[in-house]
Amino acid sequence: MAQLDILMELQRNKVLESLSKGKRLSGRNFDQYREVEVLTNVSENANGSARIRLGKTDVIAGTKFALGTPFPDTPNEGSIAVGAELTPLASPLNEVGPPSKDEVELSRVVDRGIRESHCIDLESLCITEGEKVLSMYIDIYAVNDDGNLFDASSMAALVALNNTRLPKLEDGVMVNGEYNGMLKLSNQPLLSTTVKASNHVLSDADLGEEKSMHARFSFGSTEKGVLTAFQKGGSGSYSIAELEKAIEMGLKNGKSLRKLLKV
Repeated sequence: MAQLDILMELQRNKVLESLSKGKRLSGRNFDQYREVEVLTNVSENANGSARIRLGKTDVIAGTKFALGTPFPDTPNEGSIAVGAELTPLASPLNEVGPPSKDEVELSRVVDRGIRESHCIDLESLCITEGEKVLSMYIDIYAVNDDGNLFDASSMAALVALNNTRLPKLEDGVMVNGEYNGMLKLSNQPLLSTTVKASNHVLSDADLGEEKSMHARFSFGSTEKGVLTAFQKGGSGSYSIAELEKAIEMGLKNGKSLRKLLKV
């Protein structure tokens, strides 16, 4: 692990040296994303699934349904929940065991971006009011972590949702392997994440840039530019002007990304 720390420190120094000259080490513009590759239906057992490669960052997302009981304050609504697993395959820093703080943060931020957009009609997941509903689980697995897992996970989750098949129900029971139409989304929420490093605001930071950052800012938005969620990370801060710049960059990139994702 000490050797890894040394390598990351060397990478961090290279990133900061390049930024001090007004350039990213990768040669990308400050607002430019890495190449995006989209694969759909990567799991036969999931109701919907997708794999996103954002540069070298590689994430898989899948959706599944289960029968459950509604919450007392929303007796006529189903539920959604997002879980994230940062596998040891993704990074030597990840360990098997209880959810880490990074996994908890990743799942909560992706969840919030989807939930607060109200893109899913939870009432449509109700089977019997006050008794039985469908609960949808969105599971995210990091295969390789080269930075910006937030946006890669958000993209994978959105594509998986758009390819989600609704389970067939008979007498209030799900029929295994049979489906009844597709899940319909009322909007297309995406996260956009920037980091602040060496007083520069960077879109889609790779791992070296993340290790060099002072602060991170993520926000969720719909295709109509409605802001749905915010998350600040890191010990540093953004000025009002920097936040406005980050949002402007994110909304612009969101339009291009949705075209690539075909959502």
